[in-house]
Amino acid sequence: MLRVHRVVSLTFAAILSLAAVAGAQQGMPPLPKPGPEHAVLAADAGTWDAVVETWMAPGQPPMTSKAVETNTLINGMYLISDFKGDFGGMPFQGHGLTWWDAASKTYKGIWVDNMSPAPMNGSSTYDAASKTFKGEMTGPDMTGALQTMRSETVQKSDGTRVMTMFMKGPDGKDMQTMKVTYTKKP
Repeated sequence: MLRVHRVVSLTFAAILSLAAVAGAQQGMPPLPKPGPEHAVLAADAGTWDAVVETWMAPGQPPMTSKAVETNTLINGMYLISDFKGDFGGMPFQGHGLTWWDAASKTYKGIWVDNMSPAPMNGSSTYDAASKTFKGEMTGPDMTGALQTMRSETVQKSDGTRVMTMFMKGPDGKDMQTMKVTYTKKP
């Protein structure tokens, strides 16, 4: 059965390739190419060690854990992130997709993990002068209630990057809930 599936997949890929060549010959628009906005995504490609600090309540010390994030750039345009670590002694695994949306002039993203009931969708901007992404993600919390989180990711001059996440606290004010410091592996 696996062999039949592989033959069908290869045949389908060959048909798509031939259609693309034929379409290009008939005046079809060229495939999209990365632009300057994609260079920021390319900088995140690779494998990163991560130190994760999580605050469960205001004024409490953070829980600290370690993780590894592996980022792959597809066609120079889409960053796929695989994040593996632990959270409170339990295995944690997350998967993200980030891309530049030319229509909205923002970076878009989607995130799923093994502790969330559904995907989170996000949008962010990038300031080249400060090397900072600022954005929001919306999705369900562990109880299923809809929540919006704000994040800032700063690319530091030493090659590290720091992502800080904020949520509304009991008083309605932003509360830091997470800080992840990434160090790129050689």
